[in-house]
Amino acid sequence: MENILEKITSLAKRRGFIYPGSEIYGGLSGTWDYGPMGVELKRNIKQLFWRSIVQQRDNIVGIDTAILMHPRVWEASGHVENFTDPLRECSTCKKRFRADALATEKNKEGLCPSCNAPLGETRQFNLLMETSLGAVENDKQKVYLRGEITQGVHVNFKQVMQSSRVTIPFGVAQIGKAFRNEITPGQLSFRSREFEQMELQFYIQPNKKEATHWFDYWKQERMSWYQSLGLSKKLLRFREHNPDERAHYAQSACDIEFKLGNEWKEMEGIHNRGDWDLRRHQEYSGEDMRYFDPESKERYIPWVIETSGGVDRAALFFLANAYSEEKTDKEVRIVLKLHPQLAPYKVAIFPLLSNKPELVTLARSVYDDLKVMWMVDWDDRGNVGKRYRYQDEAGTPYCITVDFDSLNQNDVTVRNRDTMKQERVLISELPDYLTNKLNTSNNVLI
Repeated sequence: MENILEKITSLAKRRGFIYPGSEIYGGLSGTWDYGPMGVELKRNIKQLFWRSIVQQRDNIVGIDTAILMHPRVWEASGHVENFTDPLRECSTCKKRFRADALATEKNKEGLCPSCNAPLGETRQFNLLMETSLGAVENDKQKVYLRGEITQGVHVNFKQVMQSSRVTIPFGVAQIGKAFRNEITPGQLSFRSREFEQMELQFYIQPNKKEATHWFDYWKQERMSWYQSLGLSKKLLRFREHNPDERAHYAQSACDIEFKLGNEWKEMEGIHNRGDWDLRRHQEYSGEDMRYFDPESKERYIPWVIETSGGVDRAALFFLANAYSEEKTDKEVRIVLKLHPQLAPYKVAIFPLLSNKPELVTLARSVYDDLKVMWMVDWDDRGNVGKRYRYQDEAGTPYCITVDFDSLNQNDVTVRNRDTMKQERVLISELPDYLTNKLNTSNNVLI
């Protein structure tokens, strides 16, 4: 679809999914705020990730670690030395660009995309964001906002083992904010300076056979999860990293990519980190990070298979995947065909007329009963047709209208977002009806 990012950007702001950060002050590049719809979408993504990774598995536990960590953490992890992007600065307008993004056939001469002036030499730009701690100006300690949430898991490796009694193979999952001083943020929330990650660090025996098994296992598990929530198989692929493009910690790496418009974009990475993290933290901290294997009676530093996905990127790609334009007799209907479990509101309740107290009272009763089970929207503005269009753009799977027949027959009209078909359902049967529809619908696009 042409200009899908422009369409999503417009819809996201119009319907309260994503707003530009600090917009009333001219905005702050690379920051985004999530509106009433967006915060529910993100919350659903995170809850579904947690349910799939932690709740439904016996060998994975959760953790939530601090954004601010001791500066030595980032020296040990290699981020102070290696967490860089190649940067070139324009000699005239002083704008900065990623050198790897400029290296195309159209830019052989290395000219500024903004003013066509010569660009400076390539230099490395560290992505870690710095801040300081301390009350006295001249006695402050330099620290970093975490560039990834991964290290919070590894520095707590011993505590997790001791407190939860997990045995290898086991995993530790986390969802949290990370920060990167991106050179060129853009494409809505795809590349941001503040973003949220959902990760799994899975500890295994240190050998290639185990690493290959679990690396392939988690690749398929994560791909299946995205597809189960409606992402089209045609818009997803694996991309293996070549040795020269892997991160400094990775023995092998693969991305799950989503096709956004005409470009494939990274959504989640699966990495074999080997023993890099625990070995480095053992070296820098002096703590013994070895695991005692009760079966082999050996002590060893485990290897790690990591899955690292972006919550913000997932939200963007779910929106792009769900966006649909359908021509009707009178107009173009814009619909977000989000999987029901992702939809911000599962149901919207309408009184047919907002100036008829008997309809409003009954509709309110239905609304109050259903909102204890799901996120439910109340809408009594304008005519029912316009309400349907609003809810279609918001991705609401079902709309319920209370009309005059409802007063005598104790039933309502339930309208399906995707098919626009309507059926009468008894008010007393609505909870079971909606439970069945919302929990069993796969809604997978192929």
